[in-house]
Amino acid sequence: MRARGFQLKTIRLAPQSGIDQASVIGARIAQILIALIVGVAALDYAEVILAPILLGVVIGLMFSPVAKAIERRGLPAWVSGLAIVILFIALVVILVGALAMPLSAWVDKAPVIWESLKLHIADWKDMMASFQSMQKQLGSAMGETGGVMVKVDQGGGAVESVVTLGPTIIAELLLFFASIYFFVATRDQFRIALLKLCISRRVRWRIAHFFRDTEQLISRYLMTITLVNIGLGCAVAFCLWLVGMPSPLLWGVLAAVLNYVVYVGPAMMAILLTCISLATRQGGIDILTPPAIYLGLHFIESQFVTTQVLGVTMTMNPFLVFLALAFWIWLWGPVGGFIAVPSLLILYAFMRNTIKMRDRVSTV
Repeated sequence: MRARGFQLKTIRLAPQSGIDQASVIGARIAQILIALIVGVAALDYAEVILAPILLGVVIGLMFSPVAKAIERRGLPAWVSGLAIVILFIALVVILVGALAMPLSAWVDKAPVIWESLKLHIADWKDMMASFQSMQKQLGSAMGETGGVMVKVDQGGGAVESVVTLGPTIIAELLLFFASIYFFVATRDQFRIALLKLCISRRVRWRIAHFFRDTEQLISRYLMTITLVNIGLGCAVAFCLWLVGMPSPLLWGVLAAVLNYVVYVGPAMMAILLTCISLATRQGGIDILTPPAIYLGLHFIESQFVTTQVLGVTMTMNPFLVFLALAFWIWLWGPVGGFIAVPSLLILYAFMRNTIKMRDRVSTV
């Protein structure tokens, strides 16, 4: 082939050696790892802003069926957004009202409960003394001098913390409620604007299905889990009332709320019931009855009820749930624990619409 007196020749590149290929693969892996580290650092640094925004988006997705029902009646989107914010605030006020009186009563009893717990702890004093003696002997054998340095803070303490954290908490709450409102009110406009940026029809189709799947998965999961948690709380309150546990309604509400944080919430609830039983009940069987009742009900709920209600399409790999929970709690604390499972669902919806997968396989 000739072009204006020049002859174009095809040049064949020699195949890369194994070392070259390994270097390319290693460079790509290093780039991915660096991007992940930078992303995690950015999430940690921007927690004050991103955590309330993402939590507001998740709550908005949870109540999206309610918003759609409002909009189907001919009301504008800003009305549905305002209605969702008011509904959420009302639910929080009802929850706080249900917990306020029982919690205040238990706070007043805290010194008595602590004294009772110390009596039980005294029974283990000999075992702890033996353990400490063994620890000192090991320290002496290893040449350790022992001793613990304790630094006493002479500052303002709680007052200084309140003054410092107060404006931050108020700002995060305002950002959280604003995120709920604007997400619900502008979700359709945001979706349409993003779809207009897509040139390819196939990409537009995949993004549209990603938004649809994300909204359906998260709203269905959170709504279903909410109903299941309410049922669990009622069952816990009723069974603890049967065995004479004081303030059964309080423990039922706490069981329902803590059950949103998988693994960690039930463990905290079991430990709390054990401590209260140690302080208020006598006898080994009588002490272990309330936590045993709760663990039994939680086992039935997690292994049978939730699985049957959610179905196979919402079944998630426990190991992936554990990793997501550990990561988000480490990164953002309790807020991260709440959004751990929704983040998995968002990731699944993304992979489902970007990677070729069988249509009928919908297990994370």
